[in-house]
Amino acid sequence: MSETTGASYAAAGVDIEAGDRAVELMKEWVKKTQRPEVLGGLGGFAGLFDASALKRYERPLLASATDGVGTKVDIARQLGVYDTIGHDLVAMVMDDIVVCGAEPLFMTDYICVGKVHPERVAAIVKGIAEGCVLAGCALVGGETAEHPGLLGPDDFDVAGAGTGVVEADRLLGPDRIRTGDTVIAMAASGLHSNGYSLVRHVLLNQAGLALDARIDELGRTLGEELLEPTKIYSLDCLALTRTADVHAFSHVTGGGLAANLARVIPDHLHATVDRSTWTPAPIFDLVGRTGSVERLELEKTLNMGVGMIAIVPQEATDAALATLADRGLEAWVAGEITDRGEHTTGAALVGDYAS
Repeated sequence: MSETTGASYAAAGVDIEAGDRAVELMKEWVKKTQRPEVLGGLGGFAGLFDASALKRYERPLLASATDGVGTKVDIARQLGVYDTIGHDLVAMVMDDIVVCGAEPLFMTDYICVGKVHPERVAAIVKGIAEGCVLAGCALVGGETAEHPGLLGPDDFDVAGAGTGVVEADRLLGPDRIRTGDTVIAMAASGLHSNGYSLVRHVLLNQAGLALDARIDELGRTLGEELLEPTKIYSLDCLALTRTADVHAFSHVTGGGLAANLARVIPDHLHATVDRSTWTPAPIFDLVGRTGSVERLELEKTLNMGVGMIAIVPQEATDAALATLADRGLEAWVAGEITDRGEHTTGAALVGDYAS
């Protein structure tokens, strides 16, 4: 009689030992993100953050956000580059949190893979940890899930959630914005992490461009351009609130500049942004030209070179620009706030981009 072997987790495709190895590899990177308020280390069921640190606030408001990086992960998978996608994740979460003026405190991540390759998972976490350092927050925990049969052996996705805090009377947003305020644009580092379904469709599927092909107008390979990490603005925005009277921020993500800016404009006011104040990076023209994508469609999908907006009183404009320049961040006056009048939307782009 032949012996039969019963079913097991390993036989089903889940490698617990590989997961444990990944945790060991990522510990050194997570440690680099620690803040004094963080208790314990990796391995517990929950990350711990000492909330007594909030006693210095009179009325602390907790801000939370969650996000992923979309189909940009497929570019990382194809190129076998895993240590930058974490920057994108932190940016998408923590730059949403800072919009209300909140200081990022801590973050958790979720990594889903078809098969655990410990070095790959550790590289992803390395990028997340480096992003957390840039945002000033701690990485207090996370989860790596192996989904064999649902995802291919090399497939993966990432998501994260973050928490920040802001004093109630320093909460930024529509209530602070006034007629005559200045709209300051902060430069994007590239496509950031939105619109990659369109970008991949146009450049890879329709045009058949190779990720390792050097594109002269980009000055590097297409893959290098598409994997450029999302700029993390959190500490720049917080620095700005300390040196200028900021009324609001807007994080330019899915939906484009006008739609995201409109989210922070009160119903009776209107934001006008002048396209002639900047020139979008070549990647935006490449996508539009290659796919015959109309400008309005591009602007509804991509950031067009602006990753964050600050709205400040006119008299605070010079101080705000000086602060951002001192931090090495390209920024410029891109528009103004006016009465809504006959405008039907909260924000609009006017003019033509500078050539």
